Amino acid sequence: MPQLNTDSIKDRTFDAIVIGSGISGGWSAKELCDKGLKTLLLERGRNVEHIKDYPTTNKMPYEFEHRGEVPLEIREKSPIVSRCYAFREDTLHFFVKDDEHPYVQEKPFDWIRGYQVGGKSLLWARQTQRWSDFDFEGPARDGFAVDWPIRYKDIAPWYSHVEKFAGIVGNKDGLKELPDGEFLPPFPLNAVESFFNEQLKKNYKNRYVISARAAHISQPQPIHLEQGRGQCQNRALCQRGCPFGGYFSSNSSTLPWAMKTGNLSLRPFSVVHSIIYDEVKERATGVKVIDANTKEEIEFFANIIFVNASALNTNLILLNSTSGRFPQGLGNDNGLLGKYVAFHHYGGRIRANYEGELDKYRTDGRNPVGCYMPRFRNVYKQETGFLRGYAAGLSAGRGFYSDTDTIGEPLKESLLNRKLGGWYIGSHMMGETIPKESCYVRLDKDKKDEWGIPQLSISVDFDDNDRKMLKDYFEQFTEMFEKAGFKDITTEETNNPPGLDIHEMGGARMGNDPKTSILNKWNQVHACKNVFVTDGACMTSTSTQNPSLTYMAFSARAADYAVQELKKGNL
Repeated sequence: MPQLNTDSIKDRTFDAIVIGSGISGGWSAKELCDKGLKTLLLERGRNVEHIKDYPTTNKMPYEFEHRGEVPLEIREKSPIVSRCYAFREDTLHFFVKDDEHPYVQEKPFDWIRGYQVGGKSLLWARQTQRWSDFDFEGPARDGFAVDWPIRYKDIAPWYSHVEKFAGIVGNKDGLKELPDGEFLPPFPLNAVESFFNEQLKKNYKNRYVISARAAHISQPQPIHLEQGRGQCQNRALCQRGCPFGGYFSSNSSTLPWAMKTGNLSLRPFSVVHSIIYDEVKERATGVKVIDANTKEEIEFFANIIFVNASALNTNLILLNSTSGRFPQGLGNDNGLLGKYVAFHHYGGRIRANYEGELDKYRTDGRNPVGCYMPRFRNVYKQETGFLRGYAAGLSAGRGFYSDTDTIGEPLKESLLNRKLGGWYIGSHMMGETIPKESCYVRLDKDKKDEWGIPQLSISVDFDDNDRKMLKDYFEQFTEMFEKAGFKDITTEETNNPPGLDIHEMGGARMGNDPKTSILNKWNQVHACKNVFVTDGACMTSTSTQNPSLTYMAFSARAADYAVQELKKGNL
């Protein structure tokens, strides 16, 4: 008879396990701990503590050896991550380099990752818009994906719940396509942004420029001070980690809060291999982990498991969680796990100059969030040759210049007393791509990583719908800029492969029917009720809004339901 170390098993047993410490994992852990569950949070990367582990946060430009630029040697070794806008000398330590964690590209895909406690919540652009019923009803109306099992009314209270805690700036804009939330005072539009908005009102219906809704604390409330967070200082150095806690991250907010409950155990350097399924109990019983440093295999046990490893890694873990009951991956009875992956289309930018408003300049510091233009195509009816639509980020500004054609004292004076240049305005699109079975991830049959886990193979691409959408974006914004009187309008097609949007979604989509979806309306795996997925993998479609706020709301909602079901003895 084998000798079991029952004390060791007891030490490795918890009420709940959360895989991943990013935005959704942080929220899952916080909610479960708040409700009294002893929770183990597994993170594959190193530990990062708020403030202490932000090494560049207060550095001046001259303190960087390469003045913020990434050295050529690093860029040549990591051409994929080097294409990310935030990959600079002050953030290198928060990004996964290309050669550290390889993956297989069946089609070109730029997979941007941050393996550390807090994940990409330290790096995100902090844009937080609610979805509306135009988004949740889209698949049923347009026929491009399975029907969402929920509607806006189901998630609205949870949007409010996470917004109040995280701290979201914004205006009450009264738009049906972009529901209002629980907002702190917004960052104001500048002169040209306001001018463009007024021109839109004159020339169009249902087209608006609004102050971006973003996870920044413009006016701290008691709940934010209780978290130890302060007001955003408008530094616009957010990707370094904010020492003030002015923007929301797992590190500054949900994780310290969960720690204060005394219910959280955090284990970094824990590469999750798979979820353990007990075929006698017909439920998941735990998680198999490979220690990142020692390569030791360790099993942890719990009644509830939340998978928040980020969309593609969540798919990898589920696909690798095989058993006699689930030979194709946990919950994959229909063979759809890993399929219908979608993303956001950031394929175009447009820029123009404006010769007016030369007596005005923003004087209240940098705007760290910019402006937002909600989707206006195919909202109330199908009006184009492509499905769905696009939103747009937008900002205007003016820079300084010096007359360097002189020498001596005049040159010195010119350099010391810069003059204001003209105004410019720019926009980038964020289009909704259509989930397709041909867009998928799978486990490579031959290649494994250094922990013995199959590498992820990715086959995701743009389609004709995306190309038509990009063309329309250029046409519509060129027309809007021309009507506003802007000059020197230029368009740019980025020609990047999918992935740089960093908004990968799907693969374990929600739905009403177990035959066509992996998860139910509570983010439970249909065929394994004590496993929940609340990160991007759960998304049935992508909408045009930034997805992180919806992940937060899904995580809080699912955790609340899971605890209720646990108390009822259903899990």
